[in-house]
Amino acid sequence: MKPPNGIYGLNIPNFITLGRIVLVPLVVWAIAASQMTVAFVLFAVAGLSDAVDGFLAKRFNMTTELGALLDPIADKALLVSIYVALGITGAIPRWLVILVVSRDFMIVGAMIVSWILDNPMPVKPLMASKLNTVAQVGFAALVLAALGFKFNASPYDAILMAAVTILTLWSVVLYFIAWVRHVGTPEAM
Repeated sequence: MKPPNGIYGLNIPNFITLGRIVLVPLVVWAIAASQMTVAFVLFAVAGLSDAVDGFLAKRFNMTTELGALLDPIADKALLVSIYVALGITGAIPRWLVILVVSRDFMIVGAMIVSWILDNPMPVKPLMASKLNTVAQVGFAALVLAALGFKFNASPYDAILMAAVTILTLWSVVLYFIAWVRHVGTPEAM
């Protein structure tokens, strides 16, 4: 039986989140087609939609379990896809793409292993992870804007790239420590 407040179902914030997921291939296409202004605008729309769906869900008590699952999927799909597309086009260093994508695969892999061990980890982002996401979004937005509007982003691009690198590595270390502590608890044995 479904709860009366639609905790599992589709609502306006969830439709907005689904729209953000639909934007992912469009942003990738724009980058691949060297339409960086279009890519930047679509990325900005996706960012705005993230803020709007979060505001609506919280302000009007429209949070759902579906939204709690879809929102991080939409965010990760967008960021990972943009980093991969920018890396393939040579707009950002490939080592940075590998670092960013590998981090996400490591976190998902750790969650899967915990689940297989019948000791699932609670999903709660660390502050380092939140800061990492902000740096990743800022760097991607700056690169897309610089390419789209043809301006020199130096030295800000280098500063943001360093921040992404440091915060990505730092969050990997913190997540690894949390995972080792979690799987080492008596419940896991």
